[in-house]
Amino acid sequence: MTPDLFDGDPLGAPPSGPLVLGPGAALLRGFALPVAQALRDEVLAIARAAPWRRMETPGGRQMSVATTSCGELGWVSDRRGYRYVARDPVSGMPWPVMPAVLRALAREAAAAAGHPGFDPDSCLVNRYAPGTRLSLHQDRDERDLQAPIVSVSLGLGAVFLWGGLARTDRAERVPLQHGDVVAWGGPDRLRFHGVLPVREGTHPQWGDARVNLTFRRAG
Repeated sequence: MTPDLFDGDPLGAPPSGPLVLGPGAALLRGFALPVAQALRDEVLAIARAAPWRRMETPGGRQMSVATTSCGELGWVSDRRGYRYVARDPVSGMPWPVMPAVLRALAREAAAAAGHPGFDPDSCLVNRYAPGTRLSLHQDRDERDLQAPIVSVSLGLGAVFLWGGLARTDRAERVPLQHGDVVAWGGPDRLRFHGVLPVREGTHPQWGDARVNLTFRRAG
């Protein structure tokens, strides 16, 4: 992987094909740009129904990233651990229904990355303020580890850490811009990944925030 693969205008048209990150993983540069405004409208509606919150880790620390969810299942964290639940623990209500534009984007991105037939039942919505980060981790709380993961970047840019199957493996640094999508599954499904601290900045749609949508088949 060479840095110039990730150069380009983040406001330009989507590229003609994916950039391979591994045998089951691809970066789809600008894939979400055609529906970026619709995504913003739907995410803000989700956050009004189930407000972003900074959850507690099993170790008792408050997460720096603010989260909410939509779909049949939402991801939560507290002293009892990481897990998926059908109801928002704050309101006791079911999570907001996953909007059609989000579900369609996840399906199309997964297929473009070589994983056809993906049908997500959960979308975790993370909001990063400048300076916040996400440490290297694996996504393994889902019942179906055969289904891929689709991650959509909106707002401020970030550096995605793409690691190996062991935490100690060297992680490559992949710059992501507004509208980029990363999808991974198959032999790459349990790769460690994370996000370096988000830099200060202002985005015309999202202000001083990075928002990330992570689609999974959790149940």
